[in-house]
Amino acid sequence: MSRLTRRSVLRLAGGGFASFAGSPGARSLQNTALDFAVPRGACDCHVHVIGDADRFPMAPLRTYTPPLASPEDLIASLRMLRLERVVIVQPTFYGTDNSAMLDGIQKVGPRRARGVAVIDNATTSSDLNKMRNAGVRGIRVNLETIGVVDPEIARVTLKTAIEQARQQGWHIQLYTRLSIISALVKDMEDCPVPIVFDHFAGAQAALGPMQPGFETVLRLVSSARAYVKISGAYRASRSLPPYSDVEPLAKALVAANPDRILWGSDWPHTDATHIQGRAATDITPFLPIDDALVFDQLPHWVPDPAIRRKILMDNPTRLYGF
Repeated sequence: MSRLTRRSVLRLAGGGFASFAGSPGARSLQNTALDFAVPRGACDCHVHVIGDADRFPMAPLRTYTPPLASPEDLIASLRMLRLERVVIVQPTFYGTDNSAMLDGIQKVGPRRARGVAVIDNATTSSDLNKMRNAGVRGIRVNLETIGVVDPEIARVTLKTAIEQARQQGWHIQLYTRLSIISALVKDMEDCPVPIVFDHFAGAQAALGPMQPGFETVLRLVSSARAYVKISGAYRASRSLPPYSDVEPLAKALVAANPDRILWGSDWPHTDATHIQGRAATDITPFLPIDDALVFDQLPHWVPDPAIRRKILMDNPTRLYGF
């Protein structure tokens, strides 16, 4: 299914992209009542905040422009999902200006929030120390959104980020596809800092756990060389909600090593899909995702409450230092 077609599916399933249009901020859709006991201290390990453009201007060379998703909106989403902690991830459209992410940590509260930054060679040690004191615990390397599919370019980018993360005792959060992970597996096995893969490590649900490259991810997880976020299920899925086709991927990852699995909502569900005729500066509405419906799939993926506690509370506490 093409990404444009999948957008159409999401539009039909979620009530239309107009659900957020004209809103002063992002609002989590909740058409479903949450139907399982969320453990105390549970963490959403993958969200973004999008601040007021006058205070937090986006990078001129960004590929898309989402609407506002304020820290106050995020707090409301966490409350709805009965989550106490959160990890705010720097999105690509801010480039290396992490101000909105850091403001989000401060607004949610330093005891409840951590951050993952995007940096470059111009980022100083002083900048890194300030971010660490503010609650940043990792560096994001987003190869997928910017279209890096050359393993050698990916290797150089990863190597630079690893050295910066090592100096701070941080981890690397990597958003890429399975072919890149397979090409760089030796680098990851030798990596001196934890590696965290976004969004099912780029696996596609329709291809199942036997798809090329997924075995490499399972090996890295099994040997505790990497964490994987079972996040953004709708990005891996070709199905209608509740995206049941991702369940075999989730179960395979958890079976490999439940101590290396994290959960994230991917709120507020930005849409970086390229559409002909849409300029990068045009406001691109959020995808209309029923967050409670997606979260409610976790007990199907992970029936054991003790393992769900690991995924939602124990593992984030260890990795992010709550």
